[in-house]
Amino acid sequence: MKRVRCPKCDSYITFDETKYSAGQSLVFKCNECGKEFGIRIGVSKLRNTQKEENPDEQENAAGCGSIVVIENVFHYKQVIPLRMGDNVIGRYQKGNPINTAFETVDPSVDLNHCTITVSRDKRGQLRYTLSDNNSNTGTFVDNVELAPRERRIIEDGTLFTLGATSIILRGTDIEE
Repeated sequence: MKRVRCPKCDSYITFDETKYSAGQSLVFKCNECGKEFGIRIGVSKLRNTQKEENPDEQENAAGCGSIVVIENVFHYKQVIPLRMGDNVIGRYQKGNPINTAFETVDPSVDLNHCTITVSRDKRGQLRYTLSDNNSNTGTFVDNVELAPRERRIIEDGTLFTLGATSIILRGTDIEE
């Protein structure tokens, strides 16, 4: 089963992609807002074009680890790749400019909740630094809330909590 998102209201529509062939066009009507929109089944040419146009960005995104948003009452498990530099983490909302958004309806997760900065130490090893972005409910590591402006170094397997949502940091050595 595949899900497509309505471009107007961001609601999901689920369909069985095995009934259609590559290159076939489909038209959907959103049950929430009534918007009609079309998609084409197949591999995205846009993604390949983006890789060709921005090889440095793809290189930065490769091999920097990921975060695993644990399945909870609000949503399902999600694995989100990290990139070098600041990874601003928060709740997905259409138009939200953060670069590491995850889908949840957990009201205790801010749109711009915290940041993981990926850098290299003196030995060339990846280093992950977590900081809270002045969120309403705080960011917790080992059940201890990060203080304002505190930057904590975390490592592979660290469990941290944003509101009621738990997240695990996965370094580059761990395969999902």
